[in-house]
Amino acid sequence: MAAKNLIFPKHYSPELNIMQTEIAIKLVKDTFERELSNHLNLTRVSAPLFVTGKSGLNDNLNGVERPVAFDISDIGEDVEIVHSLAKWKRLALKRYGFEPGAGLYTDMNAIRRDEELDNLHSVYVDQWDWEKIITPETRNFKTLQRTVKQIVQTLKITENKLHKYFPQMKSFIEETVTFITSEELLQKYPGLSPKERENAVCKEYGTVFITQIGKKLSNGERHDGRAPDYDDWELNGDLLVWYPVLDRAIELSSMGIRVDVEALKRQLKEAGCEDRKNLEFHRMLLNGELPLTMGGGIGQSRLCMVLLHKAHIGEVQASIWDQEMIDECAKHEIILL
Repeated sequence: MAAKNLIFPKHYSPELNIMQTEIAIKLVKDTFERELSNHLNLTRVSAPLFVTGKSGLNDNLNGVERPVAFDISDIGEDVEIVHSLAKWKRLALKRYGFEPGAGLYTDMNAIRRDEELDNLHSVYVDQWDWEKIITPETRNFKTLQRTVKQIVQTLKITENKLHKYFPQMKSFIEETVTFITSEELLQKYPGLSPKERENAVCKEYGTVFITQIGKKLSNGERHDGRAPDYDDWELNGDLLVWYPVLDRAIELSSMGIRVDVEALKRQLKEAGCEDRKNLEFHRMLLNGELPLTMGGGIGQSRLCMVLLHKAHIGEVQASIWDQEMIDECAKHEIILL
């Protein structure tokens, strides 16, 4: 039962009623989207809900999630609902003729059927997916670090505007970002699990960007799984904040500089996925036909949940929950949409 995974904060009471919540969701989404576009020099584009399986454009995320797949009778093709658009965006940058320093963002909607449902996770995913072109000279950690800081600035602008319209919504996100590698995090908290390490570092520093997600650590494990064919595991990371409502760390964005030819070869070999070299996207990348890029995803409902001080993502998003979860949440003043 999904309800067993829930956290119920003591003395929780929503600061906004349902109608105020809907107004605040619109305010957060409009403000953040506009500021993200301005800070990162992004243009909004339309994006697909599904792609063909043979294209190689769908993302494997942690490498084990199953896509929702179906056939389209009129064209005789099997298609998959997207998990995210990391590879599609890179191809779109080439097709649309973007120049270095500029990029795109889109509203990405996905279904993740294997998601474990809890306060933060739903089978329905809505996020801003963004991607921009970089050059060989800017393909480095300094660029990644600067971009993370710009995203946090966007978060703070949005949080402050929400407070202006709803004064009861007090600001809490730490504006200063602490950068730490996944290996440094392991050394700092050697006796803790990866999630426990995230909680510990975020409780100490507030806003944290953990880098090098996907690569093996000195203990032979990975901090977290990451598909081998979009992020460069040396130049990526997760942006997390300490969330006092649930008394835990929450990931707001996963992002990174994307694989170049050498990184793709190295990571496909390490992951035992060298057969992917035959897929259309991968062939284009290996042939040098795609631009160097960086990009990421920022959860829309996750961001709204955090900025609106909600205890469950279902308070800001209409999705599917089992009856036990709905009933248990209602007992704690958590009303799922």
